[in-house]
Amino acid sequence: MRVLLIGANGYLGRYVADRLLADPAVQLTALGRGDDADVRFDLATGSPGALTRFLDAVHPGVVVNCAGTTRGGARELTRHNTVAVATICESLRRSGCGARLVHLGCASEYGPSQPGSSTAEDAVPRPGGPYGVSKLAATELVLGSGLDAVVLRVFSPVGPGTPAGVPLGRLAEAMRRAMQSGDNELKLGGLGVQRDFVDVRDVARAVHAASLSAAQGVVNIGTGRAVRLREAAAVLARVAGFGGSLHELDSPPARLVIPAPATEGHAAGAPPTAYPYPDGCGTWQQADVRTARDRLGWRPRIGLEESLADIWMEAACRI
Repeated sequence: MRVLLIGANGYLGRYVADRLLADPAVQLTALGRGDDADVRFDLATGSPGALTRFLDAVHPGVVVNCAGTTRGGARELTRHNTVAVATICESLRRSGCGARLVHLGCASEYGPSQPGSSTAEDAVPRPGGPYGVSKLAATELVLGSGLDAVVLRVFSPVGPGTPAGVPLGRLAEAMRRAMQSGDNELKLGGLGVQRDFVDVRDVARAVHAASLSAAQGVVNIGTGRAVRLREAAAVLARVAGFGGSLHELDSPPARLVIPAPATEGHAAGAPPTAYPYPDGCGTWQQADVRTARDRLGWRPRIGLEESLADIWMEAACRI
């Protein structure tokens, strides 16, 4: 099976590449903007015609799209998350390869949900920010393309390689700084938020399964269990061996607050810096994962404690 992987050098794409390369039946080609890609191509600026010519030359059976960005203003998010997917869909329609498309969406497309509920694929999407809007627009393009396509709506991915810009990566970095400086108290806020955390390696398994399946439409990829960020912080402290105390600040529940690091002109211990939780999904999100089980034969295997231990191992290497 020839697979074209777009976005192989991203957080999720790296693990998808590893999973696909482990399958001896897969011939993998990576397309992206970086020098490490097999083929250099910028989806945000490249033409559908150029990508079509490449598809016709390589003739993949499956195209996996892990490309996109979580940062930037509405224009940048639209360019990288929506326009790029429009280019992929148009190129596949023009090409004679007949490839199946596996596109990675995200739970931010759903927006806030009722606490205690599980969000199924038929829920009406109401994204709470420009990132979710850009990803939802991409999903609608895929679903309306007429292609053999499936969209995997990934909930909150965690595990090795978790960026420091997302909440659990930021927590690990705050804990690393506290241990490095000998602080016995870590002040955190916004820990009441609850998310469905799924390990990136399980996400990669889902992509592999979707590549081999006939499933179409939207499929949620999560664990089916929301975890309070406060609980995740306590587990992270335990696996890190942090002997100090976690002091929770009185802050709005949908914001994560950590003490700002010392920078030039600002002493450590300055007033905490507030960071909005980036997904625009409010205080609660939990996936209904029955479709993934029934149509992909997929279930998560890696627990949150293992994911957090791997996040900490990477953070600890910076001590």
